Amino acid sequence: MREVGEMAPPPEVSAALGLVDGTSAAVRRRTIMLDGRPVELADSWYPTAIAGGTALARHGKIKGGAVTLLADLGFTVHEAREEIEVRAATVEEAAELALPDGAPVIVLRRTCLTVEDVPFEASVMVMAPEGRRLRYRLIAS
Repeated sequence: MREVGEMAPPPEVSAALGLVDGTSAAVRRRTIMLDGRPVELADSWYPTAIAGGTALARHGKIKGGAVTLLADLGFTVHEAREEIEVRAATVEEAAELALPDGAPVIVLRRTCLTVEDVPFEASVMVMAPEGRRLRYRLIAS
């Protein structure tokens, strides 16, 4: 866990969550490790109206995980919207992921929505591309 707190998210996260720019949200920033190496920076954002006063806004592990806590609060995923981008790592991302400056990274942005179309989580995952395989399965309903 790199950081947990409430702050104004980047504009694309505010838009994904339907927040007015400058409105704060709870964020949980994690570094995902594989075989002792950092491979992913995962930032999950939650509207303060949902996360405020919960374990989502506090340091430490969440019993049952964020998905269970959100479900207990009445927020389950009906739809997930994802966007994938490949770009050069920022200086900070390269340092965190132990990559050379300007190395390519995969950025996956995911927004989770309820059946009522309410966005309740927006995640930005920056991944080292080595060894990554993104697999999707779409089922028409």
